[in-house]
Amino acid sequence: MSEEGNTDQSEREPLLVDLALQGGGSHGAFAWGVLDRLLDYPWLKVEAISGTSAGAMNAAVFAYGMTEGGPEGARKALETFWRSVSQAARFSPFQRTPLDWMMGNWTLDYSPAYIMADTMARFVSPYAFGPFASETNPLRRILEETIDFRVLAEGPIKLFITATNVRTGRGRVFRRDEVTPDVLLASACLPTLYQPVVIDGEAYWDGGYSGNPTIAPLVRECESFDTFLVQINPVNRPDVPITARDILNRVNEVSFNATLLKELKMVALMRKVADPGNSEGRLWGEMRLHRISSEAMVELSASSKLNAEWAFLKMLKQEGQRAADNFARDHGKDVGVRSSFDFDALLEGV
Repeated sequence: MSEEGNTDQSEREPLLVDLALQGGGSHGAFAWGVLDRLLDYPWLKVEAISGTSAGAMNAAVFAYGMTEGGPEGARKALETFWRSVSQAARFSPFQRTPLDWMMGNWTLDYSPAYIMADTMARFVSPYAFGPFASETNPLRRILEETIDFRVLAEGPIKLFITATNVRTGRGRVFRRDEVTPDVLLASACLPTLYQPVVIDGEAYWDGGYSGNPTIAPLVRECESFDTFLVQINPVNRPDVPITARDILNRVNEVSFNATLLKELKMVALMRKVADPGNSEGRLWGEMRLHRISSEAMVELSASSKLNAEWAFLKMLKQEGQRAADNFARDHGKDVGVRSSFDFDALLEGV
């Protein structure tokens, strides 16, 4: 945020806020940038974070860093995590083509390895690669080296991590003292790439299918009335997709936004009909939602979610910082006062 923005906000009273972080592979570095910039506002006190997939990783890393070293600890932990992701990706077969390098494109759409893996995913099950294939996921080692999960469990920030139960299709929300590397890997487990992660005898897939992220615990289990939604997957696109690749990209976006939009529409209805004199109704009626997103994410294809080059991650971080700056400029004064998100728009046509 700008120095002017920091000066304008510097004398505000401390305010409890919640964060809701979407998933999206390496696009989660956008949320890294948002979180980094929000740390410039010392009056914002994060009470809880709901996260899914990459959002779950960001949530756990941020909460651990805050527990260990406050704002600077959170900055350091996030930087360490994303650097480790990038370093591990140097050995990945998913790399941009020389032409994409020259053109400045971040897509992997023309990467031979990506094309082969994308095609195989339609015909070959992850189980075909043996029972230990998922154990080779480099994210497990990165998470174990970045986070002390015993410290995380005792930290002050509440966590709500969503994964999807394969058998029932329902989301399960894991709380702070339940979070382990397996929980975070389950929240990010794409079924075409990895075998499900088994926790307490149940198999789990990516949480994006059931809550991306889950909003209800932030309303029902927290004191804060202000929630920052950091949205990675574009809701609207200006054009109808025509090519097969663009159609698949759009299907991916619609699928991973559907549960969030449905839950937000439920919140909008609750705000209309809930009795404000009732304790439950008051929670929903007084919720203030603020969305931080960027039109720049519309330009990125689904394949770039597997691109973890450091230059790409840094670009996404900077875009997240810029989006947070824009939010502060346009809606900073709404925080703690009113919702800057238009709930009524969700009810049009209902």
